[in-house]
Amino acid sequence: MTCKDCDKSIDSHQYKTSMESLGIHLCDRHSRLIKKVILDNNTPLEAIHLFYALKEAGAHPMLEWWDGKRSVDIAISRVKLNIEIDKDYNMITHEQAINDLEDAMHSFKNGFTTIRIPHLAIKYYLEETVQNILGIISGLKANIKAI
Repeated sequence: MTCKDCDKSIDSHQYKTSMESLGIHLCDRHSRLIKKVILDNNTPLEAIHLFYALKEAGAHPMLEWWDGKRSVDIAISRVKLNIEIDKDYNMITHEQAINDLEDAMHSFKNGFTTIRIPHLAIKYYLEETVQNILGIISGLKANIKAI
């Protein structure tokens, strides 16, 4: 077994501990780093799962990227794509809806595309979600100049 982040060999205790707490097999160092990111940014666990799935697919994602106004759950800077994970998808208020729209407008003004993905799509359809995001990345590469 190896760490999903650094490919360092991990023992069965490290594997079990990281799988129970994060759902991803990581070494002790990367488990601590990811837990700190989660605590500091209130990052949803589904964002961690999507981050590692995209990384494995070769998409070069960045976790909790600062866009100048706020922290974005996942960013693919080469194609200016921001990905936000909706944790409370079924409980959105009208204030949150307008805030989301304003955030999308600011991202668009800076040349970024923001997509919001319900956490349930990642929880139950991770592979399909990754394939759709890869399709979005491909479309953005074709339509904008990649950085």
